[in-house]
Amino acid sequence: MKKILFLSTGGTFNKHYSEASGAIAIDTEASTLQELARKWRTQFNILCIIGKDSLEMDEGDRALLLETLRQSDACDIIVIHGTDTMDRSAQVIAEAKLPKRIVLTGAMTPYRVDKVEATANVAMAYGYLQAGIKDGVYIAMNGVIGSHTEVVKNREKGYFEPGKEMRL
Repeated sequence: MKKILFLSTGGTFNKHYSEASGAIAIDTEASTLQELARKWRTQFNILCIIGKDSLEMDEGDRALLLETLRQSDACDIIVIHGTDTMDRSAQVIAEAKLPKRIVLTGAMTPYRVDKVEATANVAMAYGYLQAGIKDGVYIAMNGVIGSHTEVVKNREKGYFEPGKEMRL
């Protein structure tokens, strides 16, 4: 079994209700990923960085994400990322041409609200890495997986779908 790094940047996937503040907050401890790892009886390396909604991420955050990926000795990486700017971060990572297999995923609804969608997206990303894909940057969301240039968020419909290249 491949050794996989989970790199959690925040996003809706990690949002939860904070009883202390009464606000929606991002879990920066990756407790959701730890819970999934226990249920799958699989050892994952989990690293948390940034801890923001993707709408709040800036180019400095993307530089940190890229540098973390660059410095990691892992070749198979799943990045938990917010869906609103997932495509922008994927493009930044792809431009670096790292000799790694990187799959970005997340959730449209927080795991703590709907465990099915978030779990399905992570499971799809995990399975894709097990399939022996080439080095590159991929997106796995809403039952669609492919190159970061092929999977797009349909903002009007509220889900990811195959881009034009995949539909030809």
